[in-house]
Amino acid sequence: MMRTGGDEIPCSCAPCSEPAVIRLRDPGQHLCSSHCIRYIGDIFFQTIDRQRMIAPGDRIAVAFSGGKDSTALLLLLHAALPVWPDVTLVAITVDEGIAGYRDETIRAAVDLTARLGVEHHIVSFASLFGGDLDTLLKGREPRACTVCGILRRRALATAARLAGATRIAVGHNLDDEAQSVLMNLLRGDFPHLVQDAASGEPECFIPRIKPLAGLSEREIVTYLVLTGNYRELPECPYTGYALRSEVRAMLAGLEFRHPGTMKNLIRSRDTIRKHTNQVPGKGGVQRCRECGEVSSGEICQVCRILARPG
Repeated sequence: MMRTGGDEIPCSCAPCSEPAVIRLRDPGQHLCSSHCIRYIGDIFFQTIDRQRMIAPGDRIAVAFSGGKDSTALLLLLHAALPVWPDVTLVAITVDEGIAGYRDETIRAAVDLTARLGVEHHIVSFASLFGGDLDTLLKGREPRACTVCGILRRRALATAARLAGATRIAVGHNLDDEAQSVLMNLLRGDFPHLVQDAASGEPECFIPRIKPLAGLSEREIVTYLVLTGNYRELPECPYTGYALRSEVRAMLAGLEFRHPGTMKNLIRSRDTIRKHTNQVPGKGGVQRCRECGEVSSGEICQVCRILARPG
């Protein structure tokens, strides 16, 4: 419960008089437990409806690491199934093989899917790429997040295709999206700023959707706590190498001092995309000469990573 001067702060939703559990600095509200859960559900559905993320008959592969974002994503999608009676879910967990980290998050994923009765597939880097992430990163640890991201996307896409999925749902939240905008600007990466990684030739990719993109990390953690689904899990040991860690800390400070900063960054990106008629680098579909997967060049990023151990 939130307090000021020793007194409980009431919920902003009249005529509710329950004590507030969270303050939303943007749009400036205090919400009790029930209204917070309702608010999060409303934003979740609005995001899906506005971008037409789900269609009748979809089989949605949920990228389910077992962490907080993917847990909230699976819980919200599962709770919404009665609204979409002909939509099915399959959870896919990618086991990168990170010592001292992955085993615990996979146990969390197995526990929740069993409790919900959701079909669950686990695919590993070792089985797909011939080695776990720790092995593949030897000598190039500073590139951990880049290497992991490329391989994880391939592993998820492969597993989703084998599971017969029509869409892949990922747990990217508002913070993640804003961080990506700023990272692309800092890197001068205009192509990724104007073109979402999930876009491309529809016949070659399973579309990715981001139903949590309208919710902040803080709101997602609060939702998990209020619904009794929060679980303390270890942090990836490679996080310290990531530019995202620095950007996350900087943006968190800006958002605290200037509420709405992250939403404004995302609006700016969307405006740029709206007024960009031609996406740099977009051309005909190519296939990697090594593995046959879709590629932007003769050899895809996955094959380049696996061909160079250092």
